[in-house]
Amino acid sequence: QVQLVESGGGLVQSGGSLRLSCAVSGSIFRLNAMGWYRQAPGKEREFLADITSVGSTNYADSVKGRFTISRDNAKSTVYLQMNSLKPEDTAVYYCRLHGSPYWGQGTQVTVSS
Repeated sequence: QVQLVESGGGLVQSGGSLRLSCAVSGSIFRLNAMGWYRQAPGKEREFLADITSVGSTNYADSVKGRFTISRDNAKSTVYLQMNSLKPEDTAVYYCRLHGSPYWGQGTQVTVSS
């Protein structure tokens, strides 16, 4: 059974940083692209970034230059380094195993002004 478990969320002041992790089990992680998404209250889930099996990355304009996605295939883990956080980054953050129906359970990020 495939499981994705996010961690690293929390409360941070505006301008601060957080690093999210998403550990994947039950899948051949190294073969799949992975993505990060978020959903703020009352809004649709939005794409943030993805990374292919060979490390090519893609970012939404809203986070380009502030967020960095990376992966460690030996640990079956994908990361999202978030810098220069803003109050509008407050949301539940999810990771996704691309090419599958699997999502993580989400981790809350709250940025105070």
